Amino acid sequence: MIDDLPRHIHELVPYQVARDATRPALVDAGRSWSYGELDAAISTTASWLQHSGVRRGDRVMLVCENAASTVALLFATACLGAWPVIVNARLADPEIDAIRAHCGARIVVFTSGASARAKAHGERLGAVAFALDSIGTISATRMDDAASIEQGEHDRTRDVAALIYTSGTTGKPKGVMLSHASLLFVARATARARELNDDDRVYAVLPLSHILGLTGVLLGAFASGACVHLTARFDPAAALAALSRERVSVMIGTPSMYALLAEYSGRKGLAPIPAPALRLISSAGAPLDMATKAAAEKAFGRVLHNGYGITECGPSLTLTRLDAPRRDCGIGVVLPGIGVRLKGADGSDVAAGEVGELHVRTPGLMNGYYKAPEETASVIDGEGWFRTGDLARFDDESLFIVGRSKELIIRFGFNVYPAEIEGVLNAHPAVARAAVIGRAANDSEDILAFVSLAAGAQASVAQLQDFAASRLAPYKRPQQIVVLAELPTSAAGKILKSELAALIPEAA
Repeated sequence: MIDDLPRHIHELVPYQVARDATRPALVDAGRSWSYGELDAAISTTASWLQHSGVRRGDRVMLVCENAASTVALLFATACLGAWPVIVNARLADPEIDAIRAHCGARIVVFTSGASARAKAHGERLGAVAFALDSIGTISATRMDDAASIEQGEHDRTRDVAALIYTSGTTGKPKGVMLSHASLLFVARATARARELNDDDRVYAVLPLSHILGLTGVLLGAFASGACVHLTARFDPAAALAALSRERVSVMIGTPSMYALLAEYSGRKGLAPIPAPALRLISSAGAPLDMATKAAAEKAFGRVLHNGYGITECGPSLTLTRLDAPRRDCGIGVVLPGIGVRLKGADGSDVAAGEVGELHVRTPGLMNGYYKAPEETASVIDGEGWFRTGDLARFDDESLFIVGRSKELIIRFGFNVYPAEIEGVLNAHPAVARAAVIGRAANDSEDILAFVSLAAGAQASVAQLQDFAASRLAPYKRPQQIVVLAELPTSAAGKILKSELAALIPEAA
């Protein structure tokens, strides 16, 4: 069934309607939507957008959180040939304004009936409220008649199906242009690897504005005829209730989500977590460490799978095999149809088992960065190889990510990978999350570590330093450990390392 999918993302729902219109497609705020009902809502929403003046090649900015209205607006925009610019409503005002200006949106639509944050953004920007019978209350700005129209591709499958702005963990966010073909390649590949089917109910807590929530969760589920349980905010108690009562069978989340679930279930005496229909839990979106993996596996009583991807590649590139679970934090095997190379500093392929920068060639690759041809050319070579910026090594058939090339710390001539130190600190029972960066110090670099503590836990800096010293070589030990109430994170839950350095005075 999954081999004969349509060629555009907005055709997935009609495709499933033709198979069985009565099957559940979405559960949102207690309401269940069949594929037939969702298809009708998308059609009504597309008619409203078209009547409002949306044209093929327009950018339609969707300020949203996970909700049925977000799904309907996404597919309605795509079926008109316009570009959905999906933006998390939890972004700050300046971030919203910067994306709007950069993408040249013809209209900004807010899912105001489903998100208080979206409503607030709409009110600030003078949006007008509309009550649509199909999806409830939304609001929208006036049409910008000065907005340009982007020309479509000769091959319509190469038209932009989503413009996703990266979280900007190391710099200014960039608009990633992803086509129908690239998104459907990844949706098909990940759905097949996870063995998704009609009976699955997929818990969707990852934001649909994040590429993993869009492709790996929503599109992968719709490609398989599965039902998606939407939730706008992650809450351990709500997640456990869904696992227990709503027959959730697949959960894809970040390591921090699994860490919180393990901690919460332990406090409540719910180990193993009651989840009668659950068959797969998988970590993605951030590096997984052994402490989090072990805690989650103990809490759930099952293997926590892992994977790796990057926004520019749609995103997924590897997944661990369901029939060969790993005891380590390997990111799994390369998905079929994707090529990988590990390159050294001189540009040549590294020897087996050695660390190199990961380069990939995939049908999921972006069309490029919007309005940034030079930046696009800096990461994609003439043969279509994309430079990920991640350092990796092969061990048998599995890949392991050891860090970011830009984050590599050189301490007295030794290479230090922040992920290794973060894994050690995360293993401390009092630590909830850790992040490590480097800072220039004469002819070397200092190692700076930042941690947030688990709820109710206590640990002094000296205790954390002793813990790290007992598990790390001297040149890997942090010169400074800073305890914060919370680490700065993006809307998708990634730690914003670019903001950490500013938290320590240069003279410290």
